[in-house]
Amino acid sequence: MKDLISAPSAAKMLPPEQPMAMPEQNFGAAFRDMSAPGTAPQMRVALWRVIAFSPAMVATALLTFVMQGWFADGGFMMIEVLLLALIAFNFFWICFSVSTVLLGLFSLWQRRQEAERRVPTGPIAPDTPPLTVAVLVPVHNEDPAAVFGNARTMLEDLHAWGGAHDYAMFILSDTRDDRIAAQELAGVEALRAALPPGIRLYYRRREDNTGRKAGNIADWVRRWGGGYDAMLVLDADSLMTGRAIAQLADALRRDPAAGLIQSFPQLIGARSVFGRMQQFANGVYGLAMAEGLARWVGAEGNYWGHNAILRTRAFAACAGLPELQQTFGGKTLIMSHDFVEAGLLRRAGWGVHFLPQIQGSYEETPPTLIDHILRDRRWCQGNLQHLKLLRAQGFCAISRFHLLHGAIGYLMAPIWFALLVIWALIGEDGETSALQYFSPTDPLRPSWPDMSEPRHVAVILVIYAMLLAPKLLALAALPLTGTRLSDYGGGRQFALSVVSEILLAILYAPILMVQQMIAVLRSALRLQRGWAPQARDGGRYGLKTMLICHALEFTSGLALSAGILAGMVSVWLAPIALSLVLVLPLSALSGMRPALRLRFWMGTREVFAEPRIARTARTYRKAVERVFAGAPDHRSAAE
Repeated sequence: MKDLISAPSAAKMLPPEQPMAMPEQNFGAAFRDMSAPGTAPQMRVALWRVIAFSPAMVATALLTFVMQGWFADGGFMMIEVLLLALIAFNFFWICFSVSTVLLGLFSLWQRRQEAERRVPTGPIAPDTPPLTVAVLVPVHNEDPAAVFGNARTMLEDLHAWGGAHDYAMFILSDTRDDRIAAQELAGVEALRAALPPGIRLYYRRREDNTGRKAGNIADWVRRWGGGYDAMLVLDADSLMTGRAIAQLADALRRDPAAGLIQSFPQLIGARSVFGRMQQFANGVYGLAMAEGLARWVGAEGNYWGHNAILRTRAFAACAGLPELQQTFGGKTLIMSHDFVEAGLLRRAGWGVHFLPQIQGSYEETPPTLIDHILRDRRWCQGNLQHLKLLRAQGFCAISRFHLLHGAIGYLMAPIWFALLVIWALIGEDGETSALQYFSPTDPLRPSWPDMSEPRHVAVILVIYAMLLAPKLLALAALPLTGTRLSDYGGGRQFALSVVSEILLAILYAPILMVQQMIAVLRSALRLQRGWAPQARDGGRYGLKTMLICHALEFTSGLALSAGILAGMVSVWLAPIALSLVLVLPLSALSGMRPALRLRFWMGTREVFAEPRIARTARTYRKAVERVFAGAPDHRSAAE
């Protein structure tokens, strides 16, 4: 494939090619990589899986048993069976999140009791040489100042950290905008001149972006992969310390059976209300969930597409992606390629690990509700594709579960919405029900329970409590991570942040439910085409844009509110109705930046004590911006 720079420039910007074959895989036949050492059976991982899954199954069975008694009077009808099935299905996934956090809580406690080091530091076999590692930064119409500011920061931090491994960075451009590409070229030339001697930085721009990000990485593997033992794959907004990168490389070197090791990226850089909410949830609640996940996945983990290190020859031999056959004919790209690549590596005999203990791995988050929705639509399209791969030959059960879980995360939205509609139609009682056209003597008439009875109220409260339980349990886990309240500005500041995040999460949850349902419908109707643009910096959206985006939420909220005021809809739905009615001001609020006196509101440790690497990256970004001084600002599209 040709590169879109002149031959002399290409020779200067790229090393000699060292090709490596990367054949496309066949989902219809199992595959085993004979060079994979294989992973030994892990009996403790089997125990962790029992601990993670069993409580969720038992709790769901108990809830189903209790609730089926509500509808048993006069026998079951189809709508009652459907309602019970939807409730049980949703409750299982809620309980599974709780049990995963509980497992993470135990894992953190055990580490503390056993005084274990947080990162594996076992011996490396003396005959295992250091790795040559390619740090890959795929970009697609990104802000060059952000890309090269982060790149310089990571390269210098790696150089300062040192270590046994040999690193080179590749900026892999799929940029279509020639003006941005010219800035990329100027930026890489300026950066190469500014870097200390011995640091290698290369730049390649493809003629076309065949295969998008997955194709971008595959093109590098086929052309230069033969010269590198490992590749650290980043996103354009990724930022990692030299220590974190070296720890990932050490872990891969230490375990010859590992094909991929995923870090746990922390969110940084959020300045808007919505961004701060996401960042706080990730920083405060995320570690306990990640620890629990790492326990039960063992060597059958997942891949999130960035901030992970991969063994190059394993990836080339086992993870070449074919196009996916569509239901109504034709073929399409596999959009969410990362989950599939992890499954292919594990299918071939390589271990896929998750190491949340490694600190210093960062990324950014969409700043506004609308930006989050646009990204979610892309992710939904890719995750629903995974349903077609559940029967792929050779995938292990946990890899299939990862694929299913990713799709279920979106399919739960229309299920929740269906429950909401059914509950609203049933109303407060038989007299006010929109289903009252059934004859009282008709055996098909649904026997909806009286929601004012204490036992029925108790069950509803249990369901609501389970939704909050992962956050509350994660808070209990914080002392086990070595975190102090002073890291969050003290007890009062931390309590304010926790309450604020929970209230905002409750308000935004119904809106996100409706939007995820829309995303599922768009994907099912093939209205979501391709990998749409994403603005890294986001922006403020006008009233017209918000009305178009949130029309369904607003009208649904008005209908629910009218039904509640008329006494026809259960008052239990009032919080959902309030959120949907307030969707426009909530959407506008999401992009606002807190006032200066609230700069620590919903602040994580990284806000109160900004990591040095983040400060350095911001300084270098400004330096690159000065190189481009006079050029008009560009808000970029990301892949």
